[in-house]
Amino acid sequence: MYEQVASNIRRSYLLIFAFILLIGGLGYLFSESTGYPEILPLALVLAIVSSVGSYYYSDKIVLAMSNARPATKEEHAFLINSVEGLAIAAGIPVPKIYVIDDTAPNAFATGRDPEHAVICVTTGLMQKLSRIELEGVISHEMAHIKGFDIRLMALVAVLAGTVVLISDWLLRSMRFGLIRRNRNRGLGGNPFMLVIALIAALLAPLIALLMQLAISRKREFLADAQGALLTRYPEGLASALEKIASDTEPLEVANKATAHMYIYNPLRYYGGWLNNLFSTHPPIEERIRRLRNM
Repeated sequence: MYEQVASNIRRSYLLIFAFILLIGGLGYLFSESTGYPEILPLALVLAIVSSVGSYYYSDKIVLAMSNARPATKEEHAFLINSVEGLAIAAGIPVPKIYVIDDTAPNAFATGRDPEHAVICVTTGLMQKLSRIELEGVISHEMAHIKGFDIRLMALVAVLAGTVVLISDWLLRSMRFGLIRRNRNRGLGGNPFMLVIALIAALLAPLIALLMQLAISRKREFLADAQGALLTRYPEGLASALEKIASDTEPLEVANKATAHMYIYNPLRYYGGWLNNLFSTHPPIEERIRRLRNM
């Protein structure tokens, strides 16, 4: 566990460094190719602000993207009691608890460390799972919190999304006449650098995908095992995964930026061998098999 925590902390800082390097590189290429030197400092400021903001506020950003709201004792007494009990058993502070109003069963944890953690579940998860199954899912999310997976996953969600947005903005700027206006001003630009800049902007979304894949699929196996040890009942989580995987309800608020955070990939169309190759989740059948062999 200590090795996993240290590894996740190192990878979080490495991710931030790689993000600043990538955005700074894109800014340099576009400033050189278009003759607008102000693009480079603008890109660097944007990268640093995004990194700092993501580190401290990624949980709030992810919750806002997911339309989540705080759980209340009047509506969700059992959920709150379960989280409090399992947090004590795991030896971590009680996380904040949020709910997504959606009939699809799913859940995720986010935050930057156990002192600033959040567990979020859908109303469908509470409606469709038994008490033991729900505790199995919560224990899985507790393992993500205790192992600092949450920081890395939240950073990836925000920074990878930012890379895609900046890449799209740069391409649109060029498309709608940035170069033409530049030439009219007599500033020229480097055609060779322009080709490199275009290739880099087109490849940036792929780099963002690789950032998501930096989160090892093994983290789900580890969280399953550690969660089962917490409840001392692997069958509870195995049965929960079966129900979640067999449910056909789509999770309306799911998107590619946050999909890797959920206990089960909420993008139902995410099928096919190529997509499976780039999936951040291991096969659900293998997770269930391992739990039942414990």
